[in-house]
Amino acid sequence: MVASAGPGARVAHDAAVDGLRRARTASGQVQLGKPSSNLFRFTDRDTGRAATRLDTSALDGVLAVDPVARTAEVQGMATYETVVDATLAHGLMPLVVPQLKTITLGGAVTGLGVEATSFRDGLPHESVLEMDVLTPAGELLHVTPDGEHADLFAAFPNSYGTLGYAVRLVVELAPVRPFVKLTHHRYGSAARAATAIEDLAGSGTDFLDGVVFSPGEQYLTTGEFVDTPMPGARISDYTGQEVFYRSLRRRPVDHLSVRDFLWRWDPDWFWCSRAFGVQQPLVRRFWPRRYRRSDVYRRLVALDQRVGASNRVRTALGGTPEEMVVQDVEIPVERLPAFLEFFHAEVGIAPVWLCPLRLRGERTWPLYPMEPGRLYVNVGFWSSVPERPGDRWAHNRLIEEQVAALGGHKSLYSTVHYGEDEFWAHYNGEAYQAVKQRYDPDGRAPDLYRKVTGR
Repeated sequence: MVASAGPGARVAHDAAVDGLRRARTASGQVQLGKPSSNLFRFTDRDTGRAATRLDTSALDGVLAVDPVARTAEVQGMATYETVVDATLAHGLMPLVVPQLKTITLGGAVTGLGVEATSFRDGLPHESVLEMDVLTPAGELLHVTPDGEHADLFAAFPNSYGTLGYAVRLVVELAPVRPFVKLTHHRYGSAARAATAIEDLAGSGTDFLDGVVFSPGEQYLTTGEFVDTPMPGARISDYTGQEVFYRSLRRRPVDHLSVRDFLWRWDPDWFWCSRAFGVQQPLVRRFWPRRYRRSDVYRRLVALDQRVGASNRVRTALGGTPEEMVVQDVEIPVERLPAFLEFFHAEVGIAPVWLCPLRLRGERTWPLYPMEPGRLYVNVGFWSSVPERPGDRWAHNRLIEEQVAALGGHKSLYSTVHYGEDEFWAHYNGEAYQAVKQRYDPDGRAPDLYRKVTGR
């Protein structure tokens, strides 16, 4: 039996979408009025340079879950936290659940998202069956893989709202079991870890990701659904005093409830909560549990970027301002050791997240060209390093150059420093412009290059 939010929710959904259509057809620039963001381009939203905000507050729910068909009908601004709560009640989850609670379904599809099922199930947009898209011109289109607007369906991932906003999506779901058993495998070199990634990605494990602490210390974590924990095993809880990433070094085998597993990274924003002292036992004890969340930390970072507090303090104390280096890049698995060698030598941030991924099927996606069947590794690093004198973004540009040299790709949720010609060479400008011309002929939304660079 389909679990539905009811006819009232449908009426409210239609009314909210109609309101967005009217606002979208009005003159002037508009942007989504979301209560939180997982982007690290601190421009309009965070600096106060405001376009007209579209009210999306009525588009943040789950309209229906079909346990038989294993699908969910979801509004575009629904967060994965909301969707997971609705689907776990039926013993199901989205095929890929990005690791932060306030990432929205629409955001993960028009942007990108990865997690520990991506080695098998690809990226979030690959499990979308259909969606309703509000175009920059104010048209509401029903978009499917093979329908009239198949070109928009294919180009939507990695378009970051420049081709329209998904207001409703139908996505596939996968069955879960009550617990996840984790096994942490340590490797003494990046080369050994890369070889192990290839082996483990074909082993039938349910989940696979990893952490690099140093050139001589990397861990890969395999996860296996289980109905009950091993005899005598404890069920860990990383929403309290303990911090998940530290457990990789201490507990070779661990158990989490399926919900706590899906959100294992969120209470500490991976390891980034340490910048706020939240991993110090005394601070953690008095930091309310409800505020140990990635969206809280991100708002603190946005405030700092807006007022420049941390760099002012560093300068006042005789130190050097720091360059924010917050990026996720996809590197072919066989070239992972070369990238990590470069990264340790030239950037030096640690820890670093590893998340293997490959496209789910043979279909390709023009704005993020990955080879079907090829195994990549998402490398995530989120911190800051001392600025090079006179060059505020030197490390970020160096990373972009190395990623391109190794045949990789870079996600666009953070700062982008490519020149325009180079950018379009990496992100298939010819394909993008054709779709942009069809669905936004008057240029009512910025193009992708200007959206992600702010130029």
